Amino acid sequence: MSECPIPTRILILLLLIIAFSGCVTRESVLEYPTTRVEYHIATIEQGGNYTLSEVTFLSMGTQIAGLLRVPNHTTRVPGIVLLPGAGVTKEGEQGLARYLASIGYATITIDQRNLGVVDVNRDLELFQAGEVPEEHKMVHDALAAAAVLREQPGIDRDRIVYMGESNGARFAIIACAIDRMARGVIAISTCGYDVDTAIATGALRDAGTIEFFRSIDPDCYLDRIAPRKFVIIHSVNDPVIQYNMAVRTYAKASVPKSMHKIETHTHGYCDAMNGFIKDELHAMVR
Repeated sequence: MSECPIPTRILILLLLIIAFSGCVTRESVLEYPTTRVEYHIATIEQGGNYTLSEVTFLSMGTQIAGLLRVPNHTTRVPGIVLLPGAGVTKEGEQGLARYLASIGYATITIDQRNLGVVDVNRDLELFQAGEVPEEHKMVHDALAAAAVLREQPGIDRDRIVYMGESNGARFAIIACAIDRMARGVIAISTCGYDVDTAIATGALRDAGTIEFFRSIDPDCYLDRIAPRKFVIIHSVNDPVIQYNMAVRTYAKASVPKSMHKIETHTHGYCDAMNGFIKDELHAMVR
């Protein structure tokens, strides 16, 4: 079915309760108080097995664009905040979104700031200057996307999962740790930064620098996901992020957790992951 815009467009403006400005705790992890944010939705395709809409919302002063794909069901469906890898647009993530819709899951997929590409050195400079790093804002964007998803009439707000690929999976892990309402996270082709090892070996010494790097390292949030489930899916031949790096992150996670390996040379999602994704999602939202 074509995904060209249709003449009739629906515009919705709502106010939601969602985190806006973040702070770093004594444990050097992010937390967010609550405030209001507005969003708009416009339907671009309707009929068949799903409804596809464009969505925009304000997150920390920036307008974020996304695609909302909702299966046409008579009952409320679970929802997934889907975060693409670095350099991948929301449109480029729709192959996975289509598969998720086919098994009964709604998705909100966003264009991440700078399409998910991060500048760690620049973010460190911002942090040291008392300004908000882009990576902190990107975590907030994921939380705001979850809030939009929870407000949709066809979504079961109590059955929301985070999922991401590569760099997007890093933000998915952190957002799930913060969002205590979420059911869990599925991380595809990713790993943390292993900042604690850098601290232990003396590679990182400055207290402010340590605080920043811990705040952006998914490894430092893993213990906050339990008792929700942490799932990682990774190719043993991943050409971008080595499999042993994913194993290292998985070892740090608390139970319940699962790790699934595929025998491909893939970085990011591929069809060989579908069975694992389906089974893990079912267990999370049942």
